[in-house]
Amino acid sequence: MSECRRFRIEGRVQGVWFRESTRQQADFHGINGHAINCPDGSVEVIACGELHAVQALRDWLKKGPPMAEVTSVREWPYEGACADGFKTG
Repeated sequence: MSECRRFRIEGRVQGVWFRESTRQQADFHGINGHAINCPDGSVEVIACGELHAVQALRDWLKKGPPMAEVTSVREWPYEGACADGFKTG
């Protein structure tokens, strides 16, 4: 079963390798999408893949890489197109 979700991660998530670490996790789980910095200091993640893989990534986003301090993860369904692979920007 395929699942597409949009996440907004807040806290100390920019400048701590959050996007690259998210890409590594997404690649490991076979997830397509992206991780981008937002002007308000948060990170947006689009994740499309098997349900169990997206759930695993969601669980990882709640803690992030070692230098991050995640304070909030918001989640919505995502109905847009998702290119192959996982990009950071």
